[in-house]
Amino acid sequence: MNENEILENLKKEMEVLVEKITSIMHVKTDFIPGVSNIPVNGRVFDSSEIKNLVSASLEFWLTDGDYSEEFSRKMSKFLSMKHVRIVNSGSSANLVALSALTNKKIKNFLVKGDEVITSAVGFPTTVNPIFQNNLLPVFVDSVLGTYNPTADMIIDAYTEKTKAIFLAHTLGNPFEAEKLRDFAEEKNIWLIEDNCDALGSTINNKKTGTFGHISTLSFYPAHHITMGEGGAVITNSNTLKLSIDSFRDWGRDCWCKSGHDNTCNKRFDWQLGELPYGYDHKFTYSNIGYNLKATDLQASIGVVQMDKLKNFIDKRKNNWMKINNFMEKYEDYFIRHKPMENSDPSWFGYAITVKENQYFNRDELVNFLNENRIATRLMFGGNLVKQPAYKEQEFRIHKNLINADIVMNSTFWIGVYPGINDEMLEYIFERFEEFIKSKSK
Repeated sequence: MNENEILENLKKEMEVLVEKITSIMHVKTDFIPGVSNIPVNGRVFDSSEIKNLVSASLEFWLTDGDYSEEFSRKMSKFLSMKHVRIVNSGSSANLVALSALTNKKIKNFLVKGDEVITSAVGFPTTVNPIFQNNLLPVFVDSVLGTYNPTADMIIDAYTEKTKAIFLAHTLGNPFEAEKLRDFAEEKNIWLIEDNCDALGSTINNKKTGTFGHISTLSFYPAHHITMGEGGAVITNSNTLKLSIDSFRDWGRDCWCKSGHDNTCNKRFDWQLGELPYGYDHKFTYSNIGYNLKATDLQASIGVVQMDKLKNFIDKRKNNWMKINNFMEKYEDYFIRHKPMENSDPSWFGYAITVKENQYFNRDELVNFLNENRIATRLMFGGNLVKQPAYKEQEFRIHKNLINADIVMNSTFWIGVYPGINDEMLEYIFERFEEFIKSKSK
């Protein structure tokens, strides 16, 4: 038996051991109503992810490598997009996406003071890159029920200073990306889709994350698929791809992949900046960038998760629909979650807004659910302009943020992720009914 044969046999033995260890360490327990927690999100995995992770660790490449390439190919095929660049988190993806548009090598690059229109209802990582790049956020309100701004609201906020639109598909529910892409093209401005909550959502049968000049994804355990931490920046533009790579990889001018040299075939034939002619292109920097690459260990998990993505999406949609059907009889109490017209969301959660003048408020209901082991989340940062982090920051509010304040005070959401089964949903429904009855006496 030669060395390769020995190695293959050992790998097979290892896989059997991983299977056994996983079945012991990650045993699935039965759901016990009132005792077991029902989280809003979480990891859904089996031994196949762990086998891949162990295999990647044995290869010990560690940084961006073959698994990253394989994952990128799979995601590229899923989205029908040319370039998928993996980063170490969804937050980093948003930072890289916006920073890439400040590159002086691209047309209409962003400069200090340019306005970027965004939503006041959202997560800080959509907004923070605007501040971090010395740009000016312009906050618009959202619509209760969809929790996104309409395209008309965004268009109304446009001025001659507007150079980009940066929006998230809130809780997986698409904003009007098709209409906004047309508007962005008309005005020659940029559109970035934060698609972190919405992997697999569609607008007129076209996937979100494919309308913007750049889009982003997150692979945190709460999201549709996971690498632990991890994210991606997506584009169809070859020029933007190079800019994304630069800001992701220290700001370098070189575009060689990890472990490769002299892709341009003139590594020592460049003269850039005030460097001497022939200075190593691999160590020439054209942007103030970062090191935000993901590792092959992360990507090895993502490769397996991609094979499960369709089932994950179907389960999320199914759970959301069951909750929505249940909530129909309580429309007197709540504003129900609703999809954007002509969309098919791959839901991240089910949002509920307590209507005005009820016998109870949001916090009473949330506390009751949490006491009964049903996890909830508020709508991310609520009205973001009320967050302490932005108190001293410069921004502009378009018109008013009335609905953002309502979201901040009266909205929460519950989970729809694939780990939630019918038994858990039935328990959630029972507790909702119990609470409503107790307040209706």
